Amino acid sequence: MAVSLSVEKRATRPRSLRNQLRHEGKVPAIINGYQVESTPVSVSAAELEKILRDHGANTVITMNVDGKKVNTLIRETQSDTFTKAFTHVEFLSVNMTEETEVEAEVLLVGESVGAKSGGVVAQNLYSLVVSATPDNLPERIEVDITNLNIGDSLTVADLAKDGDYTVVTDPEEQIVAIMEPQAEEPAEAEAVAEPEVIGEKPAE
Repeated sequence: MAVSLSVEKRATRPRSLRNQLRHEGKVPAIINGYQVESTPVSVSAAELEKILRDHGANTVITMNVDGKKVNTLIRETQSDTFTKAFTHVEFLSVNMTEETEVEAEVLLVGESVGAKSGGVVAQNLYSLVVSATPDNLPERIEVDITNLNIGDSLTVADLAKDGDYTVVTDPEEQIVAIMEPQAEEPAEAEAVAEPEVIGEKPAE
C-alpha cells in the first residue's frame, strides 16, 4: 500500500538553509533513482514520522515532483545523536514492476516449550534481506518459535515460503536457537579461618 507525502523543492546553498528548515519543522531530503534526476526537497517532519510509525520504513511513499507522480522508498535516514530528530532523508524512486532489496525486521512470536522448561532463547538474526516488488515488501517477518525445545534451532532455510517476496539472506544463517539453561555459579567457598600460631597470644 502506498501513502502520500507532500514535498517542496529546496535550495542547497547556503548550508544555513538546512537549519532554517529544521526550525520550521521540515526535514531536508533528496530524491533520486528511477526516471528522476537528483532533486533536493524538504518534507514535513511530523508527516514523515507518522508514516513510519503507522506503516514502517518499507512502505511505498508517493510524491508529486514537478507535476509528476513519483513512487519512492526510504533508502537512508540521518538523525541527531541526542534528539533523534531526522536531519536528512534520502528517497529512492522505484519502478513498481521491478524487484528491489530491503531489510525486514525479524520478529519472534510465541513462547517456546524449551523456554518454558528453563531454556534460553538466543536470537542471532534481527533482520533479513528480502527481494520483492515495492508494493510487496514486508516490514517484518514473524518467526514462530512455539514448538522449539531445548537444543532446537531455526535457520533461514526453515522459514515458510511466501509468494510475495524472496528471502535473499544465506539459507544457512541461524535465526534463533533454544539453549541449555546456564548453570548457576557455585557459591564462593567460605573463607578458611587462619590457623592459630602456637605460642602467639590471642589478641585482647
